Amino acid sequence: MEIHLVPAFNDNYIYLIRDGDNVGVVDPGDAAPVLRELERRGWRLTHILNTHHHPDHVGGNRTLKERFGCPVIGARADSHRIQDMDIALEDGETASFGSHAARVIAVPGHTSGHIAFHFADAGALFCGDTLFALGCGRLFEGTPAQMWNSLSRLRALPDDTRVYCGHEYTLSNARFAVTVDPDNRELADRLTTITGQRERGEPTIPADLGAEKRTNPFLRADDPAVQAAVGMAGADPVAVFAEIRGRKDRF
Repeated sequence: MEIHLVPAFNDNYIYLIRDGDNVGVVDPGDAAPVLRELERRGWRLTHILNTHHHPDHVGGNRTLKERFGCPVIGARADSHRIQDMDIALEDGETASFGSHAARVIAVPGHTSGHIAFHFADAGALFCGDTLFALGCGRLFEGTPAQMWNSLSRLRALPDDTRVYCGHEYTLSNARFAVTVDPDNRELADRLTTITGQRERGEPTIPADLGAEKRTNPFLRADDPAVQAAVGMAGADPVAVFAEIRGRKDRF
């Protein structure tokens, strides 16, 4: 399965995915860059996948659906908030795409109806604004307990999974991460690498889930080193996660 990043707005990533004659788009917040890329490649869109209802992820749905007549796929919990949804899926169900199938994982926290699409055979995770490279989404509609559970479900996926998230926030996230995990050598090295990538105008996505498990503090609220660094040794991971998220909100 081919996966191509399509930048949009200031820092969004839209994803074009292709398997033979099947061409999908994940979280098309803006139709214009998607249409340009489709025209450039000579592709015709067949699927629209949405992780959640925020306008910067669904704003191009209607234009693309009217142009290509393709179905909109999203969470049943968001069927009242995502216009023109044709296929409403729940946790554990699958979205078919050519010879591939994505398992739907419910990941509430950023929004109440947020889902992720995991293409296990392609080693790809489209996680919207739940998990970012070295970060996680703000809790607009969910609780720390919900988000920690959601992140824990994503953390359980194989290490070689590639993480395709909704925004290029990695440098800011890395600068924050070292403040709550100062002795992590791999994290320090990632900060150096990421700084160079962004200075050269290169994307930092996809991220490697194995590296995220070792360096993303939001996936490590149960790690004694992170707990000690934030002065909460032995505390409930949900409370530790809430503390880290609060610090990031103020960073």
